[in-house]
Amino acid sequence: MEEDSPNWRDLEAATPVKVFLTVLYSVMLLLGIVGNSVTIQATTLLRRKGYLQKNVTNHMVSLACSDLLVLLIGMPVELYSATWYPFSSASGDASCKIYNFLFETCSYATLLNVATMSLERFVAICYPFRYKTLSGRRTTYLILFAWLASVLVALPLLVATGTEGFVRERGGQPVQNLTFCTNLSEHWIMYRTSISVAFVVYIVVLALVAFMCRGMIKAIRVSAGNVTRNESEQVKTARKQTIIFLGLIVVSLIICWIPNQVRRLMTAVHPKSSWTLAYLSSYVTLHPVADTFFYLSSVINPFLYNLSSSQFRKTFLQVLLCRRPLEHVNRRALSKPWSAKSSMHPLVPKLRNQQNSPQDGTLKKDQTSATSQGDSGVGASSAYISDGESIKLASVATQLENLESEI
Repeated sequence: MEEDSPNWRDLEAATPVKVFLTVLYSVMLLLGIVGNSVTIQATTLLRRKGYLQKNVTNHMVSLACSDLLVLLIGMPVELYSATWYPFSSASGDASCKIYNFLFETCSYATLLNVATMSLERFVAICYPFRYKTLSGRRTTYLILFAWLASVLVALPLLVATGTEGFVRERGGQPVQNLTFCTNLSEHWIMYRTSISVAFVVYIVVLALVAFMCRGMIKAIRVSAGNVTRNESEQVKTARKQTIIFLGLIVVSLIICWIPNQVRRLMTAVHPKSSWTLAYLSSYVTLHPVADTFFYLSSVINPFLYNLSSSQFRKTFLQVLLCRRPLEHVNRRALSKPWSAKSSMHPLVPKLRNQQNSPQDGTLKKDQTSATSQGDSGVGASSAYISDGESIKLASVATQLENLESEI
């Protein structure tokens, strides 16, 4: 792009558009900060109260942290540099490099956190016995891999980006500062390679997550048709909710990331020196649209959690409204009648079956007598279980279901 090109300020958005984008970005930033912060607190609370497994909690917290960092690092800078002052850069060369590196790292950490969460759930559902043989710190390793891989994807930008441009002069006087935080001309091949590799990573991750979701759906259908496999409805529901959430994440990543990927590829297809005015105009027009959709993906993830899980939705609202803390799953089990639908159902029916066994007429007769005396829906087995044993059984049943839910 030459110095004799038309005034670049003619390509800037009108003031009403800038004001609209400022209001929109501010609302999105507020919703994203609140949503992801409450998500971190809600998942931690669910884990502490026994409703959520530690590995799932760690994945969700890591994903929420990456989304939060994307919003905090990216939106204020983009609002200033891309919306209000698109053709000048107030930051220095080092600040430009660090910003591009951190933003790229957090962006791809979000993508790879989705991939590692999908991988762990895929192995747990489709290959439960192999999953049990893996290291107990597998989740930590997967999350660490996601962040380290994101750093590697973003590392070339420390070299390939920086401040570049010139100051337009007229009559020997500066009239326009055209200094950009952009990809450097002397490292354009490195930049082009980096953007291309990042795009390939994006496509491969989406394809793998979609494949794993399909495999998990087939495994659950096979499990539903296998009457010999004893699984609680709670475990089946939890698995379905995980698949629904991952499916929604894939759809959001496709819709929200594609415009930004197209914008990035536009910078990698041709060097800036060969851009025409029409090409530059298209890029400037696409930029705010792509940014809005990209940041939207980090804002809506907490709402996708709420859509996929009613328990998370209740806890999310409790944390958001600062209501009474969630009751522990063990106490909740003891506060309900002993029935096949409660969290005690793997144990209580077994006791009932033993008492109803025709091999022992005495126990059956005693059961009828105890039931006729009216035990208020607790069931005949409660006549033979003390309060202390009930608490122990509730704790054991919860542990069994936790172990079952891991696979």
